Amino acid sequence: MILFNAMEIDSAFQTSYLVAFIMGLFSSLHCVGMCGSIIGTLTLSLKPEIRENKARLFPFVFNYNLGRIFSYAIAGLLAGIVGSILSLPFSNQVGYRTLQIISATIMACTGLYIAGWFPGFAYIEKVGARLWKLLEPIGRKIIPVTKLYQAFLFGIIWGWLPCGLVYTALALAISTGNIVQSCLTMLLFGLGTMPAVVGVGVIGGMLAKMNRFKQVIGVLFIVLALFSAMPWLNPMRLHHL
Repeated sequence: MILFNAMEIDSAFQTSYLVAFIMGLFSSLHCVGMCGSIIGTLTLSLKPEIRENKARLFPFVFNYNLGRIFSYAIAGLLAGIVGSILSLPFSNQVGYRTLQIISATIMACTGLYIAGWFPGFAYIEKVGARLWKLLEPIGRKIIPVTKLYQAFLFGIIWGWLPCGLVYTALALAISTGNIVQSCLTMLLFGLGTMPAVVGVGVIGGMLAKMNRFKQVIGVLFIVLALFSAMPWLNPMRLHHL
């Protein structure tokens, strides 16, 4: 009989960068709704000759998002450090499993929230409200953006905007139990959100026409949470025969 190592299965799922990327990719509707107005405002603040020329506009939009993803990676790095500290009083297995259950719970709640079945979970976005109050004035000083480096700097500030989905990704990242993997998990999550936010005008219109898109994405998050909490259900176990 072939035996599976539960912790290896567990680790294979939680440190899967593909999972983080999929989370970001399927968070598109939320990203469009929350960040679309921001990037729209930033675009309008550019000079008319830049706004009206797609070839000149794209580098600014790209740099906004590059800065945002960079801030996610920094947050992942910090989450990895916090996760390592929190797991110190426990053995590796107990500490890892505790972080994993917390991550799975937050992920499931996020799925219910996206699907519209748990609107109260929106309060989690108040977690970073104090930090955002400190950073927002700094972001305002960068506007109007006239240089590409300013777009990148504003993106770094923008990345700390309170967002429940970002916190969910951080919960996944912190449960990896590894600082580097935590950082890379957030990097991949950010890359997953990029297509929707960069192409907000096109993709946002497409997603808005999909009646049950939110419910589908909500269920997806809940399934990911189940795989996280119960690794023996994880289809990735086949890689560890």
